[in-house]
Amino acid sequence: MNIFQLEVLAAVVAHGTFSDAAMHLETSQSAVSRAIASLEGELGVPLFIRGRSGARLTPVGERVIVHAHQMLDIRELIDYEVNLEKGLYKSRLRISSFRSAATHLLPINIARFRNRFPYVEVVLFELDPAGVEQSLREGQADIGLIPLPRSEEFRTVEITRDEYVVLLPKSEPPPPKELTWEALSAYSFILFNYAECTSAVREHWAKWGQSFEVAYVIKEDSTIVSMVAQGLGAAVLPRLAALPIPDDVYVRSLPVRLDRVIGAATLASTPPAPAVKMFLDLLGS
Repeated sequence: MNIFQLEVLAAVVAHGTFSDAAMHLETSQSAVSRAIASLEGELGVPLFIRGRSGARLTPVGERVIVHAHQMLDIRELIDYEVNLEKGLYKSRLRISSFRSAATHLLPINIARFRNRFPYVEVVLFELDPAGVEQSLREGQADIGLIPLPRSEEFRTVEITRDEYVVLLPKSEPPPPKELTWEALSAYSFILFNYAECTSAVREHWAKWGQSFEVAYVIKEDSTIVSMVAQGLGAAVLPRLAALPIPDDVYVRSLPVRLDRVIGAATLASTPPAPAVKMFLDLLGS
């Protein structure tokens, strides 16, 4: 008998079906079935009556679940004492991030972290990449989400890769699924007034011996998407920065793929606190 089997047992009882228990535990239905079958085999008694409407406890299962809850409560107390020792309780985790990562990557991960470590206060600052770096240097943030690479003063780990996509206004006929540099040369472009993204796009064009006409230079990515939707030009943005993309905008890949690498950074000169280590582990999972 192990803790996972008891967690599965409690989840099936709480949610009524193996499939709902699997969703709650973020695992597969087959893993839930195997855990229950293994537990029943070890105990030598059936714990559930299975039917089309779900799974309900047998009489002995109703007695076993009482003790299973007690064992899970004890495990939670053990985790509390261990995490208390690690400095996770009553601590604070400060995260700084540029906008698109803060919008699309962090909320789900902060929710997962808070669910696991509810006594850690999480603070989020939304800054531009230069501001993220400065917040780390000045000790105002513990972790920064930032495009990579960065200087050696930061310890970094890659989280994900965000493809630069071409945004095109609706037209008849629609643009081909696979764009060529020649096809792109027919458009004037709305550039993002953000040095790192704009430099990456310009350097990518130059690398392949291409040039493009600039119609506008805009500070806000949402404004760029709206302008493309109104037929004022094309744009190249990291996909996360472009979201949400309206239906009246075509999305295509560049003739040669270009990615923005997004990573988590900490100050190399500062040993990471337990909460920082745990959050970085979660981001990498």
